[in-house]
Amino acid sequence: MGLLVDYLYIVLLNREAGDRKEKEMFQSGVFNYVDLLDKAADASWLRHQAISNNITNATTPGYKRQEVAFESVLQKALGSSRYVPTDFKVSRALNYSLSPRLFQDFSSYSYRLDKNNVDIETEEVMLAENQLKYNGLLDSINDEFSNMQVAMK
Repeated sequence: MGLLVDYLYIVLLNREAGDRKEKEMFQSGVFNYVDLLDKAADASWLRHQAISNNITNATTPGYKRQEVAFESVLQKALGSSRYVPTDFKVSRALNYSLSPRLFQDFSSYSYRLDKNNVDIETEEVMLAENQLKYNGLLDSINDEFSNMQVAMK
């Protein structure tokens, strides 16, 4: 019975030490790039939905196209100083409210009589561009996890 108690005690100590190491790793900024890429991927997904809605409603009278603003918010959060290390910029950017903003584009002039401002060809090009960005973001996230796996070996 004493051996079992000693064994359980050692397992619990190792688990607590592992939990502390995990907590330290999460607080150390190891995942900052992944978190930032994740936010960008979420914005790209929202943009995909907006463009899909635009394409779906291309023949709806009075429909105004939707757009997503994220890159300008990200650029502002990262700052423009060349003399600040990228790690610091990424860490600082995560403290901002980096959420994509969906808005209706009323500024695009409609050449159509039904006041719809969706140009189907432009939307299809934007959809393809966004798909390439999204795939690139997912590849970057996977690369970050691969780099972490290599570093942990």
